[in-house]
Amino acid sequence: MGVLIVRNIDDGVVQALKERAARHSRSAEAEHRLILSSVLLGPRKKSFAQVLADMPNVGGDEDFERNNDGRDADVFD
Repeated sequence: MGVLIVRNIDDGVVQALKERAARHSRSAEAEHRLILSSVLLGPRKKSFAQVLADMPNVGGDEDFERNNDGRDADVFD
């Protein structure tokens, strides 16, 4: 395991870390490890292309055609 020393941290950040650790019943060091792990090694966000590729095929184009019967003309009134 590596050792990480972080210097010159704002006092407000240190206090917030200690408070967050206390809320989770952990030491500040354990909370710091968890934060770093979750941010750096946590699940990656999907790209827009991947989100589109993962969408299920729910129908044909005709299912989504706009109905031009005039009933939606006042939709924002």
